Amino acid sequence: MLKRIQVLFFVLLGFCSQAQQTPQYSQWFWHLQALNPAFTGLKPCLEIKTLYRSQWAGLPGSPNSGFMTFSLPIYTKQKKLLSPRQGIGFKFEADKAGAFTLNRFLVSYAGHFNFTPETRLSIGISAGAKQWVFDRDKMTTLDVDPILQESGSFIAPDAAMGFWWNGKNYFLSLSFSELVKNKWTNISDNSAFGIHTAFSAGTRFIANNQFTILPYALFRFPPKGPVSVDLNLLFSFMNKFDFGLGWRNTDAVNALFQYKFDQKFSIGYSVDFVTSNLGTNNHFSHEFSIGFGTCKNINTNKTVCPLF
Repeated sequence: MLKRIQVLFFVLLGFCSQAQQTPQYSQWFWHLQALNPAFTGLKPCLEIKTLYRSQWAGLPGSPNSGFMTFSLPIYTKQKKLLSPRQGIGFKFEADKAGAFTLNRFLVSYAGHFNFTPETRLSIGISAGAKQWVFDRDKMTTLDVDPILQESGSFIAPDAAMGFWWNGKNYFLSLSFSELVKNKWTNISDNSAFGIHTAFSAGTRFIANNQFTILPYALFRFPPKGPVSVDLNLLFSFMNKFDFGLGWRNTDAVNALFQYKFDQKFSIGYSVDFVTSNLGTNNHFSHEFSIGFGTCKNINTNKTVCPLF
């Protein structure tokens, strides 16, 4: 029991510092709008996606996170072939770890500028609010800490921005979150949100008219603490069934699955096999996702890009 309390304490300590303050998701590749507002409205159809993550399942006080995103392109009368396009959307996200709960709602807008029919630059911004809650009754420390004797909460503005570039077979993404560096009012004057930077890139190789191979990577730069690196390799069959393997330098290797049906719906699942010291207790992390989109493939017998 003492060992579990110590683990919980260090989990909470990580949240109290200015290290990684945003949730990490293994299925980020299928939910790029949640990572970068520039992806809003990139596809020429409505998209609604949701994901739930249970991290270190079975460990008391372990993080539970999830989000829902909505994306819709804005159609305007084009004066020429490569006229700019626009997109609007929103993201709702909830993250709970031990005594801490974070809820955020962001409305996003993006502009998409084609240089050729296959190359595109997108710029997106999002703004909204977040609620940060600390529940003293849900925390246990080894010794009495006079600083952590009262519960507290606050609501503060939130903002993010991002850039996206893609060609026919590759993409580059750069985003910045937590742009408003709020202090943890009523919780701790010595802690504050810091700007998080995320860079991702990927490409695709067409094996034949049915199989596509997609290697991709994500680099997260927190205001303090180690850089988090995700390396993944995804195999897509006719853009209907996807299977992937991944590695995160901080704590896990993972396996990912997604199935698309009726050309509108998708179901995804991933499992993280923890490689840090927590792995000795067999605490896996699980993600479940559901998606709906109105995009339709004209020819399902050939490979198409699953992103754009």
